[in-house]
Amino acid sequence: MLKLLQYLFLTILVSIYYFPIGLSILPSSLNTKNVLALVGIILLVYNSMQSKRYTISLNLIGAIGLSILFSMICLYSTDVNHTVDYAYANYYISFGVWLFGAYAVCAIIRWFHGEVNFKLITLYLTAVCFGQCVSAILIDRIPSFQILVDTYVSQGQEFFEEVDRLYGIGAALDTAGVRFSLVLVMLVTLLVQDPSIRKHSGKVTLLLLAFFTITLIGNMMARTTILGFGTALLYLAVSTGIWQLEIRSRFFTLFLIFVLILVLGVALSVYLYQTDEAFHDNMRFAFEGFFNWVEEGEWRTDSTDKLNREMWIWPEDTKTWIIGSGLFDNFVYSTDIGYCRFILYCGLTGFAAFALFFVYNAYIFAQQNQRYALMFLCFLVITFVIWFKVATDIFVIYALFYCLDGIETKPFVRRMAVPAPLSPAT
Repeated sequence: MLKLLQYLFLTILVSIYYFPIGLSILPSSLNTKNVLALVGIILLVYNSMQSKRYTISLNLIGAIGLSILFSMICLYSTDVNHTVDYAYANYYISFGVWLFGAYAVCAIIRWFHGEVNFKLITLYLTAVCFGQCVSAILIDRIPSFQILVDTYVSQGQEFFEEVDRLYGIGAALDTAGVRFSLVLVMLVTLLVQDPSIRKHSGKVTLLLLAFFTITLIGNMMARTTILGFGTALLYLAVSTGIWQLEIRSRFFTLFLIFVLILVLGVALSVYLYQTDEAFHDNMRFAFEGFFNWVEEGEWRTDSTDKLNREMWIWPEDTKTWIIGSGLFDNFVYSTDIGYCRFILYCGLTGFAAFALFFVYNAYIFAQQNQRYALMFLCFLVITFVIWFKVATDIFVIYALFYCLDGIETKPFVRRMAVPAPLSPAT
């Protein structure tokens, strides 16, 4: 029972980091991400004082430098354009909040488990995303549960109801879809790279059930999730060699269970589509492109049509192309497209620095961890593809990797004179 409560506590901890929420007990200006960042600063200071030694990896210094460079370019854009729109001029603060929040999460997980590695963080993130999908269905189906969540959690749910979208506890719209996508790729990576998982069919079954649940319900919440599903399948095909139409013996059980769950999942979905009105409507939204292709012979969605018809908005003068207009907030240009919004805000100069920041993070982790190199390449693909749809970023996941044992060659804090469970691997 104690172990179960421990796992539940850590899952909630990871959830309020990965899907931050505002709470009625907190001031309106604070959310759980900010609180975790404060805890992370306190833990970092404590650990540094105890060890009497504080070190930062050169790789992290590079990331800090690029985040500051991007922020300074955005600040310059607001200055020369005489605006007060600091949406990304303060990106270095967002960078720090995510990093310190990740440090707090990893330090607490390390306290309970003695270490925090790729396997552990993937399992917790999978549990979180699965829980968010279940929560979204409960909120949609059980009014009393929705009232309970809406009473204590502040997440802009009024807008979600206005546009008739499923939402979890901090998870909604494209932001949730992007983060679901990252976890789908990590989950497949774990299944492929960890033989201790693959040799237990029960574990493989549970993880694949989570994979398909996140894909299905996640897509009902945000169709962006399909990007993660497709990228994860690509990773699976390349890393296992099945694209050569050959199944290696060590992956046979994985593929057998994958196909069985897929077939059963499709059969159950077809049944619910025909018998459950709410499921029918959610499926129509989640796979609108597929239904239009089957029924009309054309793969299209209303949102994609709107993007293509209205939202490709570019600068109209050379100055804006170079340094931007210094305007981003309040949907000022009436476009969601990330490429357009970033370039209109800080020009090609700022966008180049921002893009380089994510290329840099993917590159350094891929270089240091060859077995995960393809996964980080997938992260990079997700980064650049998602900007066709929405202006968001994925540093939330890189911040965790900077704090894991066995990922960075030089941890955030190398040595800490605290009880052994809190000491990161060196």
